[in-house]
Amino acid sequence: MIYLDYNATTPVAPEVAAALQAYLHQEFGNPGSDYPLGRSAREAVDRARGQVAALLKCLPEEIVFTSGATEANNTVLKGVAWHFRQGHFIVSAVEHPSVRQPLGFLLAEGFDATILPVDGQGRVDPEDVRRALRPDTILISIMHANNETGGIMPLPEIGGIAREAGVWFHADAAQSVGKIPVSVAELGVDFLTLAGHKFYAPKGVGALYVRTGCHLLPLLHGGGQEGGRRAGTENVPYITALGEACRLSQEWLAQTGNELLRLRDLLHERLRAGFPELVLNGPAQERLPNTLNVSFPGFSGGDILGGIPELAASLGAACHGGVDVPSPVLTAMGVAPAVARGAVRLSLGRPTTTQEVEQGAKLLLDRIERLRK
Repeated sequence: MIYLDYNATTPVAPEVAAALQAYLHQEFGNPGSDYPLGRSAREAVDRARGQVAALLKCLPEEIVFTSGATEANNTVLKGVAWHFRQGHFIVSAVEHPSVRQPLGFLLAEGFDATILPVDGQGRVDPEDVRRALRPDTILISIMHANNETGGIMPLPEIGGIAREAGVWFHADAAQSVGKIPVSVAELGVDFLTLAGHKFYAPKGVGALYVRTGCHLLPLLHGGGQEGGRRAGTENVPYITALGEACRLSQEWLAQTGNELLRLRDLLHERLRAGFPELVLNGPAQERLPNTLNVSFPGFSGGDILGGIPELAASLGAACHGGVDVPSPVLTAMGVAPAVARGAVRLSLGRPTTTQEVEQGAKLLLDRIERLRK
């Protein structure tokens, strides 16, 4: 198996697995218990909180642990809505379903929203954000990096507009944290979401940054954990694992980013050499170093990948009932249906090798030749 779907999920790093194991067995205490075993668990949670905060360059007390990005995104949208009780949201047309679906729920409850268009590179124009602002706007939510194209949004400019207007600003950074440097201060965000399994921690753990002074009502009520912002006994093993993944990311970022960029561009070069009509979806420069979304016009992405069982990659289109439906992200970017239908997302990770890139490109090009015949 050649794995080129690291934007979907990543393997757990050995160092992360080792950190997790210790708190599954010997250190099994409840962080709320006031005896040595419980205090040890509480110290592990505090240490992990500091590691997440160090990666995002914020205060440890501004980190709330969650079960993942979906819970964090729901917490922000619903928590802000319930805090204000009424108001207007601004989001982009290419947000993840874990933002779009909670927003749809809130619209049915009487809230209002402006859905901002994106350009052909999948980026929001900050001036569109400024024009969409209303006196009753309560939250702007724009993703940091797109999960399909890897395109990076101009968040610092949007953050400046939000701060000037006195409106809270949220970024879903599930795809960017661990792949590129992320500083909440530089981005100008009040809330930021991350998912552990996107950068070598287990599935089922994530975190939410909540800037000091921002208020939202919690999704879960109970024992008052996480400063009253997320009730429930802390998942100490997975929280410890997330902290270790954040620590490792700080060590890896510069070296890994450069190597992933080299491999991604090599993969693009090989595919373009064998298929000159290849179309790049998304920005050439302002995107994640590991992500390549390309279209093979005249072909179906499903047909391409369906004939390569030894290659793990994703489609830029969702297949419903045997009919290729263009990706909503590519459609919002204005990509022609015939081009969007042939889209494939290839995403690389730390374990990816030059040999895998070369072999992956060959498998794709060989499959195209078989389809042509």
